[in-house]
Amino acid sequence: MSPSTASSTEIVRRTFLKIDPATTLGAVDSLDLRGHGKVSAVVGIPLRNLQQRRDVTTFATTAPIAALHALLELMALDPLEKVVAVLGDESDNPSFDALQAAVDQLLGDGCRVDDIVALLAFAVVEEFAAAAHCRRLLAERVQFELPALPDVIATTSLVVPKVTDPEIREQRRARREQEKQRKKGPSSLRPARPTKAKRSESAPSPQSGAATSPVALERRRLLLTPVELERFNPDHPLVGWVVLAEVPFDAVDPTIPEQRSKERPALVVAANDVGALVRAIYSNPTTSRHLFQAWRRLGLDHVSYIDDARVMLPVATETLGRLGLLNDQEWNALF
Repeated sequence: MSPSTASSTEIVRRTFLKIDPATTLGAVDSLDLRGHGKVSAVVGIPLRNLQQRRDVTTFATTAPIAALHALLELMALDPLEKVVAVLGDESDNPSFDALQAAVDQLLGDGCRVDDIVALLAFAVVEEFAAAAHCRRLLAERVQFELPALPDVIATTSLVVPKVTDPEIREQRRARREQEKQRKKGPSSLRPARPTKAKRSESAPSPQSGAATSPVALERRRLLLTPVELERFNPDHPLVGWVVLAEVPFDAVDPTIPEQRSKERPALVVAANDVGALVRAIYSNPTTSRHLFQAWRRLGLDHVSYIDDARVMLPVATETLGRLGLLNDQEWNALF
């Protein structure tokens, strides 16, 4: 199927079949996945398997799509920053010709075809404004052509099912039957099971939060400048909430000079009763904006990117509409 009509999942799998295995292995080897609490099993286990087994083809065709997405994002970040810099003001919504020229410039500057393919596939998966142009480049440029998937792909489970020889299966069945017969011997030969003492009705119940409960994740404390600390409280109850706020533009748009701000989501990082210090959230990436992982959970209707810059908003904080509160893991990932 042509990349112009293929599903994003198919494009991701075909991308990893296209990219040089050494490039993929270099990317996954850069990750420290040992006991990493922030990496879910559906992502961490396939990536660790890839580190150990070095089988990129099996990873591309059988790994859960979440693991493929995570590694593709890592591989696409560097070329994404480069193409945004080349496109400049057109980076938010480039034309096909502008995007193609930017790609050619990156290739001329020494960027690898593998990097460009990862970038184009990532833009398709994340549904960037230029996703259709990226699909077209993958379909029309011979150097970016994606190989076809194998006819049969295993299900995307964390462990590939192991095929057992019928003879071995029969031997196992026979051993189980023998064990059952042995256990059916005289009851006097079987040791009596120790009885468990019943807990007294008056015995106190164990307190909640016993040693078996997981250790709570500690939220990182944000370091503010002296000026910010003088004006805002980093422990304000609104800190960590994503709110709707009028965020001022960085510069005047010549097409609409009268409009100086726009209502958009923003993460509150410090606040007081008459103002908030926020990081604004946008629909397009730039060199200072990074993927906002919580966008789907908070109900935003498209992939979103949070800006590194902090903006002071003179607004009564109780009037801000709240979209949702970041959990500790989401907060720590941003700071």
